[in-house]
Amino acid sequence: MISIMDFFFRLFIFFGLCSLAFSNEALSSNEFPRPLIVQYPDNIIETRLTELHEEVKLQCTSWRFSVEANNIGPWKTIPRECLEYVKDYMMGRSYKMDLERASNEAKVYANTVQLIGSEIFDPVEFDKWVEKAMALAIEPSFKLYEEVLKLGFKIFLLTGRSENKRAATIDNLINAGFQNWDKLILRGPEDHGKLATIYKSEKRNEMVNNGFRILGNSGDQWSDLLGASMSIRSFKLPNPMYYIP
Repeated sequence: MISIMDFFFRLFIFFGLCSLAFSNEALSSNEFPRPLIVQYPDNIIETRLTELHEEVKLQCTSWRFSVEANNIGPWKTIPRECLEYVKDYMMGRSYKMDLERASNEAKVYANTVQLIGSEIFDPVEFDKWVEKAMALAIEPSFKLYEEVLKLGFKIFLLTGRSENKRAATIDNLINAGFQNWDKLILRGPEDHGKLATIYKSEKRNEMVNNGFRILGNSGDQWSDLLGASMSIRSFKLPNPMYYIP
């Protein structure tokens, strides 16, 4: 059985264009230390500007790598210097390539397993969006879903959405092309207020207690993958947009 997490449910909130911040105000924990932010002299040459922009890009690449490696956490916001970098990453080829690589690795693994038996998050606005049932599937993840389905694995969809969003979630899945999953698990009243790591660990525990072996797991948050009853192999999808503990 492979458990495909709720990465295709999440709303990507793309931030608008934002110039580099050059100020002397105190830095928060989400910003780079001095001297990354500097006051430009009026007569600075174009070469120095280019070098500084390249340094910021390198720093943001390093920050994103640390986020994906779970070396930075918990974190609440993208550093101001990296807003434009993250926007370019999410809208460009790199994000899709990273998704494809993770999904392809999961497909290779699934084919080697012997089948055995069976912005600040706004919950109000998110719920309104969920009810529209218009989220699109992430293409590489959808291809992985279809591949795993063909191999005969049981597929459990485990999401942090509330149980009262079940109808809208099912409509959204069908609209996006998903079908023939074995179980869709949402947060019940008793699960509200739990950290995602705890909630999803408990649900995986229930799967194991019911006699299932969790062979593979894919999600875009470490809280999708870590905790109790972990899968034999886990596949972390890229997501520098937000962090869910």
